[in-house]
Amino acid sequence: MLQKLNLENILFLDIETVPEYRYYKELDEETRLLWDEKSKYLRKDESPEDFYRKAGIWSEFGKIICISVGYFIIAAEGRKFTTRSFKGDEKQLINSLFRFLETNFSKPQHLLCAHNGKEFDFPYIARRALINDLALPAKLDLFGKKPWEVSHLDTLDLWKFGDYKHYTSLKLLTHVLGIPSPKEDIDGTMVREVYYEKQELDRIVNYCERDVVAIAQVILKFRQEPLLNPSEITTTK
Repeated sequence: MLQKLNLENILFLDIETVPEYRYYKELDEETRLLWDEKSKYLRKDESPEDFYRKAGIWSEFGKIICISVGYFIIAAEGRKFTTRSFKGDEKQLINSLFRFLETNFSKPQHLLCAHNGKEFDFPYIARRALINDLALPAKLDLFGKKPWEVSHLDTLDLWKFGDYKHYTSLKLLTHVLGIPSPKEDIDGTMVREVYYEKQELDRIVNYCERDVVAIAQVILKFRQEPLLNPSEITTTK
C-alpha cells in the first residue's frame, strides 16, 4: 500500500509545544485548580507546581510554538525534500499552516504524516486552533468521517502492525532502522527550557525540522527506497 502512494502527495509534519505560561503561579485560580485535578494521576510525589513544567503535552494547558512541515519534489533530474517552519505567535503560526494546507495540500489525494500524529500532533493542532477561534481545514476536521476518509498517516501506527499496546519513540525507531538520529542537539524534554529560559526559538525550529526529515526517512525505509542524503534536503523560509 505504501509503495503505491505518490510521495509528492504527503505533507510530513511535526509540532513543538510548551506550557502556555512560563510559571505555574501565572495561572488564574480556576485554571490552577483544573491543572491540579488534570495532572494528579501522573504527578506521583511531585507538586502541581513542579509538574507544571510538563504542561505542554496537554493542549488545554500548553501552546504550540513551532510547526514544521516537509514535502517531496520529484523531477526527472532527481528528488528534493523541502522543509518549512511556522513559528512564534500561536494563532498566527496555526493560521499560516492552514493557509499553506489550503493552497498546497487540500485535495483528496493529499495526506498528512507525523509520528504519533493521530494521538498527539493532529488533535493538538485542531484543539489549539479552536481555542484560538480558527476554523479547521478539512484535513483536520474529522467530524462525521469514516476511518478510511481520514487523510492521516502515522509512522507509529505503521510500526505497530496492529499491536496497539506498543509505543516506540521516533528516536528509537530511527535507531533500529538505521536512520540518522534527529536528536543531535536537543530532545523533547528540553524544549521548555530552551524556549523559556534560553529563549532560543530558532534552535527549537531546527530540531523540529530534523524530526520532519526523520519521519520522511521512516516512510522511505518502509517503502524500501534509498534514504535522503543531505544534498537532497533544502529549507525554505
